[in-house]
Parts: sequence; structure tokens; C-alpha cells
Amino acid sequence: MTKSNYAFIDSQNLNLAVRDQGWKLDYLKFRVYLKDKFNVGKAFLFIGYIPANYKLYEALRKDGYELVFKEVVFDRQMVKGNVDAELVLQCMVELNYFSKAVIVSGDGDFLCLIKYLTYYDKLEAVVIPNRRKYSSLLRRYRDKIDFLNFKRAELEYQKSRHNVSGQNPN
Repeated sequence: MTKSNYAFIDSQNLNLAVRDQGWKLDYLKFRVYLKDKFNVGKAFLFIGYIPANYKLYEALRKDGYELVFKEVVFDRQMVKGNVDAELVLQCMVELNYFSKAVIVSGDGDFLCLIKYLTYYDKLEAVVIPNRRKYSSLLRRYRDKIDFLNFKRAELEYQKSRHNVSGQNPN
């Protein structure tokens, strides 16, 4: 039996980078995109946990994501919850269960993970949400990079789509 690929998604990086381009991501369409383009069987979404967002979390689960929560800190009306360590650790824990990994982030903090996965031929792709704003450290992996800038028409959230919560999960 052939193993599928797994996606490891930095939700904060994904959400902010897409919004910075003036659109909202439809997480169900994105999950289908990952499955169709990269054969992603499991998609781990790393996200800060805020109890009031329980409907959002349920909608994301329904859309096919496995959520990995990070405790958040509230700092002067800002929510902080860096998921980098959790994402790297989860990828290493899952390493023997997937064929290849898809890393979704433009953050250079994942360079060590990307190097490791490349060395062991376990990197399928690095999906970067914004071609204009990503770490220059990732440029050496050009052949593995997939930019979302050009996928707006296919992945943008449309108000006509209603999920369980009745809210856009962004």
C-alpha cells in the first residue's frame, strides 16, 4: 500500500498572507486543492486555541483538517501563538507514516525542516501563500515551491458557501 502525503500548515502565516493580498481563503477548497495537486491524505492545521472559536474549529475539522492547537497569549489586544515548534515536532512524529510532506508557510523558520525533508527525499512541496512576502531563505527550493497568489480564482472564499458555523473560517 502506497503512503499518501501529509500537509503541515502554519495557519497564521497562511491566513495573514492571503488576507494581505486582499482575499479570504476557502479552507474546504484549499483542502481539496492539497488532495488533488499533492495527494495529501492528512492535513495538519496548526492554530492558536481560543475557546470562543469552537465553531470555527468544528468547521475546519468538517473540511478535513486535523487541528493541532497552540496555547495563545493575549498581549495588548493581540493574540500571540507561534506554532513553529509544534509543526516541526508533529512532522517528525509522523515522518514514517507519510510518503512526502507539504509545508504550507512562507516562514524561513522552517528552513531546517525543509532541509531535513529534502535530504531524506521526503519533501513534496512548500506552498507559499504570498509570492511577494516570504523568506529569501526558501528561494533555493524554487523547484518545490507552489505560490498561492495565482490561485485566488480557484481558492477564494465566496459568500454563497455556507459551512456548519455559518461563518468564514478566516
